[in-house]
Amino acid sequence: MLDHRLLLCVAVAYLAFRLFSAIVMALVASHQDLGFVYYSTGRQDYWEMTHVWDGRWYQRIVEDGYPGTLPRDSSGNVAQNQWAFYPMYPMLVSALMWLTGGSFAVVGSLLSLVLGLVAALLMAVLFRQQVGAVAAFGAVCVYAAAPPSPVLQMTYTESLAMVLLLVALLGFQRHNWWLVTLAALACGVARPIAVPLALVALVVAWHRWKERDRRPISRGEWAGMASALVACGLSWAIWPVYAGLRTGSFSAYTDTMAAWRGGGSITYFVSWAGNFDRLFGPVGAAFWLTVMIVGFLALVLGPWASALGTVLRTWVLAYGFYLLAVLDAWTSTYRYLLLMFPIAVVLIGAGWQDRRNWLFVGPRTVIWVVLGLGWQVWWCWTLLVLTHIGGDAI
Repeated sequence: MLDHRLLLCVAVAYLAFRLFSAIVMALVASHQDLGFVYYSTGRQDYWEMTHVWDGRWYQRIVEDGYPGTLPRDSSGNVAQNQWAFYPMYPMLVSALMWLTGGSFAVVGSLLSLVLGLVAALLMAVLFRQQVGAVAAFGAVCVYAAAPPSPVLQMTYTESLAMVLLLVALLGFQRHNWWLVTLAALACGVARPIAVPLALVALVVAWHRWKERDRRPISRGEWAGMASALVACGLSWAIWPVYAGLRTGSFSAYTDTMAAWRGGGSITYFVSWAGNFDRLFGPVGAAFWLTVMIVGFLALVLGPWASALGTVLRTWVLAYGFYLLAVLDAWTSTYRYLLLMFPIAVVLIGAGWQDRRNWLFVGPRTVIWVVLGLGWQVWWCWTLLVLTHIGGDAI
């Protein structure tokens, strides 16, 4: 049963946090060097800030579509191009621009804002089932105040990805396999998170199979489970295969993604070590990588996270190690971590199964929110204000 008071409180709080982000973005906009802003309108205002960095690529997709042949640089390597970006978000923006006559910046950012609100409401429903209404509200607030949360109102796909992910996780929790199927297939054209979703599907299906003696599995549920597993398995291939068919190069997607890498190639699990080595040296890199991985495992697998349940714990673990495998760890890491939102429950101390261990949940929530908002100011000032053509992308 829906808790309408919880949803109303979440909606008001979420929009208040987005207003804070809008004010910060508007304030730092006056320091923007428009000479380094592609597709600049010549204004130093909030709307200009909503479509910097990857937002420009989505604008280019809306205006020019995807190239029929892969562009190449002077060395013959595939250059950065639109095929790195999935099509659902720009298609939605394009349709709304046609209906309303609005600009890309206004329509795209407002679409992200609405999708972000929907995601926050779904998150509250998901968390309430695990930890109750009060803790659910606190965890959503910590998420909504997080340093990279301004992307939830920018022309980025984080808001759309959050909606689809939360729909899938709710489907897993409730064993609604057909809902998972739809969400997984949508991810195939919205955001490349199918691999960690597939791991969640396998774990949840295995747990359901173990319960078959107490709760027999009907033919319909068998079909739904199979459908969800197949959809999660196929989802990762939809966009790369389509890009290959359109361009005549079946490595079009991976070659394009490699154009954003320093070495021009994708090597799994190596980029984190390389970037940590540049930051801390070889010994420091080994130390801090070990601390990061051990700390992450302890955070998610400890008794202080037991209330998350199998679905959310598995998602956080699967997605975390997926990022470790494929991500070129740098400034974009901040926004990718938004999809690890269940950790907010642990941070506020509401992850214990035994609620007698819930200590200072309210004060901890306030502390994390204040820290997040302060860090958010730094994030906007450092990553949204462009000072050189190859600045720190988000």
